[in-house]
Amino acid sequence: MRIIVVANQKGGCGKTTVVINLAACLAREGQRTLAVDMDPQGHCALGLAVPEEQIEASIADVLLSADGKSQPDLSRVTWQISSNFDLIPARFDLSTLEQRLAGVPGRERRLRQCLDTIEDKYDVVLVDSPPTVGFLTQSALYAADEVVIPMDTGYFSLQGLAKQLETVRAMRAAWGKTFVVRILANLYDVRTKLGREILAELRKRHGDALYTSFVNFNTKLKESSSLGQPITEYDPASSGCRDFVRLAREIISLGRPRTASAPVTALGTGTEENLLKRADALAADANRLLATTETLLGSGRLASVPRAAPTPEETERRIEMLYGPQCLKDGTIFIVRADGARTVRLAGDFNNWNPDRTPMRSVRKNTFQVQLPLPPGRYQYRYVIDGQWRNDPANEKVMPNPFGELNSVVEVG
Repeated sequence: MRIIVVANQKGGCGKTTVVINLAACLAREGQRTLAVDMDPQGHCALGLAVPEEQIEASIADVLLSADGKSQPDLSRVTWQISSNFDLIPARFDLSTLEQRLAGVPGRERRLRQCLDTIEDKYDVVLVDSPPTVGFLTQSALYAADEVVIPMDTGYFSLQGLAKQLETVRAMRAAWGKTFVVRILANLYDVRTKLGREILAELRKRHGDALYTSFVNFNTKLKESSSLGQPITEYDPASSGCRDFVRLAREIISLGRPRTASAPVTALGTGTEENLLKRADALAADANRLLATTETLLGSGRLASVPRAAPTPEETERRIEMLYGPQCLKDGTIFIVRADGARTVRLAGDFNNWNPDRTPMRSVRKNTFQVQLPLPPGRYQYRYVIDGQWRNDPANEKVMPNPFGELNSVVEVG
């Protein structure tokens, strides 16, 4: 059983949307999945149409009774949402649990101890942690094998990332415990320059900590939450559902981290120091990125803020952000970033899906480009990078193909 904590100090329904839809997609992929709501706001139940007035017992009741003398009965607080998908909801009384357990030794370990009793029943447990740092967040992090930090690719999320990583670093140091930390690019809008820059910078700096999958901005996700349905039920053909299916498959393919099963006593000081340095480096880079947008977050008098001329390096970096298809008067340009790639080719219905017909040339480091005189119409395409077929990560318009994967779509006007 893997325990994955979804943590985000920004809070609200953003992280809850990730928990609900990721759980639904993991269940659809055959993973026995349990969602545990550790947020007193109870948004998981709300987002899954579980009537609040019918929740007679919640996670708070289980943690309060878990005194170690008897095995807690989680079945009495578990709701079946769909096949392979269960929920343990929260109510507002969860906010008083810290005071009710004040002075109780090892209280932050109770959640993990309770979940260990159902280890054989589930493959994945997703924990929706509260946005504030306190006992409930400590309990969630202590239980974690993995921590997922959804990061919106917008202005204020950068500072939230730094604060969240600092919280994780502090908790991990206090317990001498290790868990894997991963970042999920969330609500990505390819149309905005800042979104493209943040995603590109995260890939550049923290590719090993960043999921390859990301969640595009999609109104269907908001609609499904408001109607109390996971996206798999509300609109399984939407791009939002496809994003979460890709994420679920990536999480399954990664498997449970080896470090998660190692006892604390087996961890050497070198391992812990490296983990802490990694968290510090992530936080430092997040603060540096945030500093680049300070003129846009200031007093609002944007016109009066002097702007220095960009250096050649900055100009080059900005050019590299213009990935994806661009329809111009003299043809359609396809630009893709492929780090370390030797060959990149373009295949689509415009060349009979033969990548050998359309090789792409390297225009700068890790960036490949080709221009085609396409007549007006709607085309599907994929990149073939060193022999591997991939859809365009900079293009949110996709559609499924007969092989169970996604083709990117470009419309030439």
